[in-house]
Amino acid sequence: MVRELKSQRRGPEKADAVVVFLHGYGADGADLLGLADPLSPHLPGTAFYAPNAPEPCVNNPAGYQWFPIPWLDGSTEAQAKASMGQSIDDLNAFFDKVLGDEGLTADRMVVFGFSQGTMMALHVLPRRDQAVAGIVACSGRLLEPELLEAELQVKPPVLLMHGDQDEMVPFDDMGVAGEVLVAADFEVYAHVMKGTGHGIAPDGLSAALGFITQVLGK
Repeated sequence: MVRELKSQRRGPEKADAVVVFLHGYGADGADLLGLADPLSPHLPGTAFYAPNAPEPCVNNPAGYQWFPIPWLDGSTEAQAKASMGQSIDDLNAFFDKVLGDEGLTADRMVVFGFSQGTMMALHVLPRRDQAVAGIVACSGRLLEPELLEAELQVKPPVLLMHGDQDEMVPFDDMGVAGEVLVAADFEVYAHVMKGTGHGIAPDGLSAALGFITQVLGK
């Protein structure tokens, strides 16, 4: 059974594009929705969505998770895999609903993931039947890279961003994702946030805005 994701929306009543933020482990949609404030003046006509992940976070019950993380919360690999499978279905249904509600096609949507939200974006979006305009993949990793080429359906452009001092998700994971995506003929851009830990630095947000503006033609 698909679970409906609770989400907040900001933007004009009639939008010509959407940006969806996918938050990290233990956070919630509001954690990233604040990014709409600096982005929206440069992206007129854009609606911003920020859903909560479907499960209360084991380590932070006030926040949410897309799936448990065994080395952090004591879950098993089987539990993590089953949970992620359910969240994939939930997220696909959410994307479909947003596009339907806004009356837009997939090429008018950008997905901006952070940490675990990036992991979901990089896993789900290449396996959909219609490509989104682009993926901003910040401070995350590509899960199951060995399966990507055999399972992908579409190849949206990707901006990989990562802090070189990230203490949660190793900086090297950006290079691994980049190599796999390039080998699969994705259009890949990269931005290193120098001196940045597990977060989004101002220069990273500027890089994201440039990428979003480019892929949406704004």
